[in-house]
Amino acid sequence: MSSLAARVAAVVPCKDEAQRIAATVEAVLALPSVGRVVVVDDGSTDGTADAARAAGAEVVRHERNRGKAAALETGVARVRALEAAEAAEDSDAAWPAALLFVDGDLQETAANLGVLTDAVLDGRADMTIATLPAQITAGGGRGLVVGLARRGIESLTGFRAVQPLSGMRCVSPAAYDAAAPLARGWGVETALTVDVLRAGLTVLEVPCELQHRVSGSDWRGQLHRAGQYRDVWLALVRRGWRPWRRA
Repeated sequence: MSSLAARVAAVVPCKDEAQRIAATVEAVLALPSVGRVVVVDDGSTDGTADAARAAGAEVVRHERNRGKAAALETGVARVRALEAAEAAEDSDAAWPAALLFVDGDLQETAANLGVLTDAVLDGRADMTIATLPAQITAGGGRGLVVGLARRGIESLTGFRAVQPLSGMRCVSPAAYDAAAPLARGWGVETALTVDVLRAGLTVLEVPCELQHRVSGSDWRGQLHRAGQYRDVWLALVRRGWRPWRRA
């Protein structure tokens, strides 16, 4: 049973993060606003699920990799099922007031995510997005996917995002419902921003001291970015973006 002060449920989608997930879960559970952490193991081939469970998380496992959006939806569904069960046992149960989406590779730096929950819990925003500092390890990308997402979001909503692909977000129940069902794969963050803004809700980017594992410049990193570009493009086009048309 969660305390009334712990009004946030964290959802952590991850794959093959056995070396990092325990530290991430422990840091998130230590946040005063967080009452529960649900880790969705999206088809890992290592010990991610066991490590997350040992660290104190509720764990749901996909037997095969289904993508980030599906993992988030599975996590939220588990949170809501647990919430309903608690409400049936205790009429005073009143959480979660917000959902915190956390990447599994943040490790100890996840302790800094409280700035995201504060703005949603006190009503300043319906969705907060973490903007990250320069990473200790440089990535291998050239900003093509970020640029695509930024242009598309601005064209559709007028909002110019600093880090449109940031996966660390806190959302109110209304913001999540405005974006459900979530866009497929790696288009989920871009679509979340568009859908929440179009619903007339408030989005706020918040600087957050986080460090995570970045994609390299090898063929795996390039393949990852190609998939990101495809999914972001599809998410934007399905929401009416037509960059090939000129006024």
